[in-house]
Amino acid sequence: MASVAFAQQGGVPAGIGSLLGPLVPILLLFLIFYVLLIRPQQKKMRELQAMLQGLKRDDVVLTNGGLLGKIIGLTDQYVTLEIAEKVRVKVARNAIARVVEDPSKGSQGPSPS
Repeated sequence: MASVAFAQQGGVPAGIGSLLGPLVPILLLFLIFYVLLIRPQQKKMRELQAMLQGLKRDDVVLTNGGLLGKIIGLTDQYVTLEIAEKVRVKVARNAIARVVEDPSKGSQGPSPS
């Protein structure tokens, strides 16, 4: 009987193993969320902020609402766009979705070979 009692006493203490077991899947899940969701979103936000800070006069931009216009005035919070000749619109700076290439200066498609 003594040999059976010694065999049951060995191993890892129950306290450490029982606490670490449920934490591993939770930490792994958090790591997956961070790598796949949080980090790319932070990178995208940094790029957007850099683009908004780099806006300058005569840039052609597209707003979140779909307006395409040329910047004719800038302040810290607002951008004045000219969307047609003598038609000006003031929009919030954070409403700018992206800077586009000026369509009037763009190429007319691929050149024939």
